Amino acid sequence: MTFTPRLLLTLVLSVIVAFAGAWAGAKYMVARTQPEAPLHDLVHRKLNLTAEQERRIDELESTFAVRRQALEAEMRAANADLARAIAAEHAYSPGVQQAVDRFHRAMGELQKETILHVLAMRRVLTPEQAATFDDTVVKALTEDAT
Repeated sequence: MTFTPRLLLTLVLSVIVAFAGAWAGAKYMVARTQPEAPLHDLVHRKLNLTAEQERRIDELESTFAVRRQALEAEMRAANADLARAIAAEHAYSPGVQQAVDRFHRAMGELQKETILHVLAMRRVLTPEQAATFDDTVVKALTEDAT
């Protein structure tokens, strides 16, 4: 192999690895920003919610689901932009940076919306229910921290 084909092979492999890393990172972050299943289980199965609490939480969850889906769609669109920019430019260009920034804005907004959603659900609970809820939230947020 001469220098040019080696360079081209290295560039192609770098683009593939960069795209795979961005995709895997995006999947990980989306999973981490969504309310964990244990919290959902806790709220709907273990807190003994009243009918009114169930109604209010269902309403909050419906509203949040729409917003979450929109932000996840924005993240997918940003990843598509990133893939196109990397394929076209083969460098960390302004187009690549724009796509990364677009993704980060959507991801950050999803994280904020998730936190606001969790806090809105908490306001529906009694003090005793909220204490159990808080313990579950803290555990979910710190279980990977060492």
